[in-house]
Formats: sequence, C-alpha cells, structure tokens
Amino acid sequence: MTDAGGAAATSRPGPRPGLWVTLEGGDGAGKTTQAALLQEWLEASGRTVVRTREPGGTEVGVLIRDIVLHHRGEVAPRAEALLYAADRAQHVQTLVIPALERGDVVVQDRYLDSSVAYQGAGRVLDATEVRDLSLWATGGALPDVTILLDLDPAAARARLDADDKPFDRLEAEREDFHTRVRTAFLDLASAEPERFLVLDATLPAAELAAAVRARIEPLL
Repeated sequence: MTDAGGAAATSRPGPRPGLWVTLEGGDGAGKTTQAALLQEWLEASGRTVVRTREPGGTEVGVLIRDIVLHHRGEVAPRAEALLYAADRAQHVQTLVIPALERGDVVVQDRYLDSSVAYQGAGRVLDATEVRDLSLWATGGALPDVTILLDLDPAAARARLDADDKPFDRLEAEREDFHTRVRTAFLDLASAEPERFLVLDATLPAAELAAAVRARIEPLL
C-alpha cells in the first residue's frame, strides 16, 4: 500500500504490548477535547495513559515548538520540515517507544501525517520526501490507530476566532493553505483505511468520543 505521496506504508517496528493512538486534523478540529475524553475513558478502564503532543512532547521538543509555531521571522519550508522531524525523532525515541514497551496507551496530538499535510501540501513540498524524512527519523514507527477529525477550514477558523487567542504561525496561514492541508489529510486516510478513522468534526463531542472508543476498544 502507498500513502498520498506514493511512499510505501510502514508499520510500528516490532511487537510491543502498548497501544499508540494519534489524533490528526486541522487547527480547531477538536483534537485536544477528544484526547482528553479518550484519556479519561481509558484511565477509568484501568489503563495507564501517556498523553502527549507534537511538537513539544519532550524538553527538546518544547524548544523546537517555540521555533516552528512562534518564531517571528521567516522559517524556510525545508527548515520547518527538518525541525518537525527532529522533534519527532526525540519524541518517539525517548517517550513514545518506552511507553509502548511498558504496555501503556499513548494518546498523541499530531504525528507524521501532520507533516505530510502541513509541510508537504501546505508548504508545497514533496509529500513523499516529507514522510520519508519522518520515517527515517523515527525508525519507521507508525501508530496503531489514527483518528482524523475532519473540518472545513472556514468552520475551523470560526472556532479559532471564538477562542480569542493569538494565532500561531500555521493557524495564521490563508484559507487556501488550510484547504490543501485538509485535502492531504483525507488523501492519507484513503490510502491507509486500516489505520485511519475519519470523523466529521462538526458532530457533538460526546458522539465523536463514542466513535473513538468503539474503534479502540477491540484493540485493548
């Protein structure tokens, strides 16, 4: 199987007792809400949960996050892609893999699919090269399940405006940028249906959470 950019799909290397769930989608799609609801349900079920995010899930990642999302000057697209890959390499090696080896459930806000969508499609870089960079950085690691919260960019912008918070570098991009990002996410999901669960992010949070639980429960 190939992804939207044509690269061969890869699996999480080696059998590990834990479960790795990532949440993807455009800014404002509700990933943070769904991650919190999933964590609450898993912990109520007796599972140990490591909830994390990219960029910024490690001490090194916090520094990289400040550059890629809040740096006031220009960051070249290829430099941006490399920074995300560096964050990802540190994150997977020092946090994600150890958690999976302990048997924990990792609930993660964004992973390499975001780089393919944002740096590949959004920044108009080669999607295959962007994906391959992250796969090299992480030793080919892919999550067990990826939840894609799909939302029209105009609706997402309305949600962000309602939050009344300053936009980061990516949130502030024009609508055509976010339209390319959304299309890339949907293409990735179509290429790997066994990994992705695509949900309409306009549905009530409780309904979305129930769909997420139904997808994950058989894997626990």
